[in-house]
Amino acid sequence: MGKRILIKLSGETLSGDDGKGIDFNSVLKICEEIKECKDAGNEIAIVVGGGNFWRGRCHKDMDHCTADHIGMLATTMNALTLQEGFKQVDVESRVQTGIEMRQIAEFYIKNRATRHLEKGRIVIFGCGTGNPFFSTDTAAALRAAEINADIIFKATNVDGIYSADPKKDKTAIKFNEISYIDVLNKKLNVMDSTATSLCMDNQIPILVFDVNKKGNLLKASNGDKIGTIVK
Repeated sequence: MGKRILIKLSGETLSGDDGKGIDFNSVLKICEEIKECKDAGNEIAIVVGGGNFWRGRCHKDMDHCTADHIGMLATTMNALTLQEGFKQVDVESRVQTGIEMRQIAEFYIKNRATRHLEKGRIVIFGCGTGNPFFSTDTAAALRAAEINADIIFKATNVDGIYSADPKKDKTAIKFNEISYIDVLNKKLNVMDSTATSLCMDNQIPILVFDVNKKGNLLKASNGDKIGTIVK
């Protein structure tokens, strides 16, 4: 029996080498990798960020709520882009948003999302939690808890969690496994503290790995030892 996996994708994953906007070839590449994961018998949900379009926290003169709402719109653009990517690789998907946008997406309803997963559809969650002051990492933890996901895949640009930034500190040590408490106490910034605490409270493991290495998503879903597991 497969797992119910929630994949947390950063917006930058969809932007290719530029780090901004959409590179549709990169989108199709990640959709193909996720399709492999699904075809292995897993149920897949996705929370996608919006950093390739907007990082509201950088705009210090802007009202925080307004900046976060703009960020939610950015995540919706990415969610719709992923939906189109899945369509082109012959995978059925649905976008659900935390803010009602009836013309372009379903409003998030837990039971409907679960039913889509049971029918073999990929569910893409946009707008984060639908509330300002909460990151898309926290949205990933929240949606994972709500849909009873077995694990969160934090698909990043690094191959795991280190004791320090390996690009700046050559003595940084990579962890194969680490506890939620150690992540919080060491301030390792795997996810923000709210997201990590929510995963800890609901006993949802987090696997952090490099999504850019071809085949890593499938390896992760098969239980191969890659990246760092937080549990």
